Amino acid sequence: MQNKKVNNAFFPRNRRGQELSTNAIIMIIIGIIVLVVMVLGFTIGWNRLLPFVSSNNIENVKTGCSTACSTNNDYSYCTLPREVNDGVNEKFTDTCFNLATKTDYASRNYGIETCSTVTCNQ
Repeated sequence: MQNKKVNNAFFPRNRRGQELSTNAIIMIIIGIIVLVVMVLGFTIGWNRLLPFVSSNNIENVKTGCSTACSTNNDYSYCTLPREVNDGVNEKFTDTCFNLATKTDYASRNYGIETCSTVTCNQ
């Protein structure tokens, strides 16, 4: 009679491959989490997903206002609302004209200059 070796699939005797499969499962889970975060970030927007990352957008508002002034774009300078997040005060929305002329914002030193080429009716 021959002795047949019976391999039990539930309790393998050689466990060297066990560590590799555990690492692979962990890497797959991490990869899926990263993929889900990236999909959410690109679909709903990074500002909504991670609001604490962006704390200041003054330079973007300043650049938009100076571009509107240099191109003589009345609507963009006078009436287009811009969301301002300076990282200190609460977020608010106002126009470039108001940000440049109102005394409420003068103490905040945003650096938005008045535009002599655009005439606003306000």
